[in-house]
Amino acid sequence: MTSPAEYAQLRAQLDTLTTEAFRPELAEIDRLSTLEIARTMNGEDATVPAAVADRLPEIAAAIDATAERMARGGRLVYAGAGTAGRLGVLDASECPPTFNTDPSEVVGLIAGGPTAMVAAVEGAEDSKELAAADLDALGLTADDTVVGVSASGRTPYAVGAVEHARAACGALTVGLSCNAGSALAAAADHGIEVVVGPELLTGSTRLKAGTAQKLVLNMLSTITMIRLGKTYGNLMVDVRASNEKLRARSRRIVALATGAGAPEIEAALAATDGKVKNAILVVLAGVDGPTAARLLDGSRGHLRAALHTALHTPPSQSG
Repeated sequence: MTSPAEYAQLRAQLDTLTTEAFRPELAEIDRLSTLEIARTMNGEDATVPAAVADRLPEIAAAIDATAERMARGGRLVYAGAGTAGRLGVLDASECPPTFNTDPSEVVGLIAGGPTAMVAAVEGAEDSKELAAADLDALGLTADDTVVGVSASGRTPYAVGAVEHARAACGALTVGLSCNAGSALAAAADHGIEVVVGPELLTGSTRLKAGTAQKLVLNMLSTITMIRLGKTYGNLMVDVRASNEKLRARSRRIVALATGAGAPEIEAALAATDGKVKNAILVVLAGVDGPTAARLLDGSRGHLRAALHTALHTPPSQSG
């Protein structure tokens, strides 16, 4: 049970946070027309990309460090509570269909577990110990990256995750928050503080802060995957064709990458068990399916490198 003194301390802490600041000029927003409120809200949202842009050097440094570890077999783990946790789970869950990663490669942890995705779990965000236990269950290693996500930058679950990851095994840590001088950024190897300012609704950090976090998480996962060779140009060549739409997209990607016609594309996909990246190599390098697989294994999945090897190696050696 939290004491009155502890509540007073927490309130004083919240009073110092930009994301919790009260904006007197919006005190009568409920008296505006719906269109006026929408215009005001849209104007607020338009400021978020600029706040993210201010932190691009820190974001890029975190991505390079993450990609280096993932290339050695490490994992990307997001840890947060509430909206921040949900955004991490969302980003992680979209990596397998987009980049054909194993579900264990990019993981989203939310305080309170899966139930917290749709309902608040009382007290879960206040526990550093819970974060440590969740990370221990993953068998964390020094090659893993743990990204603590918290709008306030003080959420115990997120801060605890970063602190435990560094102390327990020397994992790389990133702290993403929306307040300057946050405990989360201070605890991490790479602190990223995207200061978006006070919210339209006082303290509702699912708004601008949530949008900023989504933009940064998009960058972290997408650019890391680009660095790992999961794309060819801006094509998702590691897409997992798990439904009809994605099967159609697979064929379109092969066509865009090669300029080949439908019969050649179908033959290439048949020769490579439907693997888009392999099929592109079959078409562009004129090799068979097994050779394409060997070339890609040799280039650690980087299609450009595999293609260069195929086109500059005598047939007797490449095939």
